[in-house]
Amino acid sequence: MTVDKGVFIQNIYYMLSYAFQILKQEDYKQVAGEKFEKIHDLFAAILEKGVSRQVKQGLYREYVPMQEDLSVMRGKLNMGETIRLKVQNKQKLACEFHEFSEDNLYNQILKVTIHRLIRADDVAPERKQALRRVSVFFENVKLIQLDHIAWNRLIYQRNNRNYELLLNICYLVLNGMLQTTEDGSYKLLSFSDEHMERLYEKFILEYYKQHHPELDPKSAQVKWNLTEEPDQTMIQFLPKMQTDITLQKGDKTLIIDAKYYGKSMAQSYSKETLRSAHLYQIFAYVKNMDTANTGNVSGLLLYAKTEDEVFPEGEPFVIGGNSIGAKTLDLNREFEEIAGQLDDIANIMQ
Repeated sequence: MTVDKGVFIQNIYYMLSYAFQILKQEDYKQVAGEKFEKIHDLFAAILEKGVSRQVKQGLYREYVPMQEDLSVMRGKLNMGETIRLKVQNKQKLACEFHEFSEDNLYNQILKVTIHRLIRADDVAPERKQALRRVSVFFENVKLIQLDHIAWNRLIYQRNNRNYELLLNICYLVLNGMLQTTEDGSYKLLSFSDEHMERLYEKFILEYYKQHHPELDPKSAQVKWNLTEEPDQTMIQFLPKMQTDITLQKGDKTLIIDAKYYGKSMAQSYSKETLRSAHLYQIFAYVKNMDTANTGNVSGLLLYAKTEDEVFPEGEPFVIGGNSIGAKTLDLNREFEEIAGQLDDIANIMQ
């Protein structure tokens, strides 16, 4: 099994399948059985299967604003533009209207991603050919520039729910792409730590939701344990505390902070130490959740194991009456072993 940044590429597929349950559907089973040499070849395979599936169902359409100069009135009249046309002796009306169209941001992102994967140098030829076949269905969709993509405008609802996985794949591809030299081809950069950290967090949470629902897995907001009524003009400056994963059973709570870094440990005076910011963060979460100082709230820094020779493992600390620990999750193993590691953490709550 090929490794990318210390992670089996096939494991990235499994992580995506937990983060986006749609990957467990029949259409994607062939992808699950393939072996990939490059991470972006995996992304291309997922995208091709997903877009093919979407084409069969019909590309997502929505009402998009249009403006055209027409001989007959349609929609709303743009008076200023119509006067300008009259001055130019053009017998047209400047009309503004909405049209139910597949030429929307969702399909535009798919098209530009397919276009760039076809021209990328680390996608297999057979995958490029498959992408060319689905690209013909985007003839009526504009090919937009990357800087025109407003990712924060994407909203998923019942009619376009299947697009969530596809556009997340597009985001990972387009934000890791670098244009090369004369021939106009594209080189895809490695899957970045920032991208991987987001996937890592979501995977762990969704794994526990599926396999350990009795622990009520969730991402929870921790309120500051303010012992006096705060000044309302100052409270807005307190940072928000949002856990990656919180597990609860009875009166026990475990807060997991998922961390994915190229190097999990920091160096201080030639000694490997936990990163101080991480320790302060998990300690703040635990102490502010355990307002009664019961000691029933614990914290765990769960690092993705890297190539570091020294990595955090062992018995947790007890700080101020609360257990604070650090462990590593080895993503460079068969997936069954990764699942076993996560199950062992859940068993702490039993």
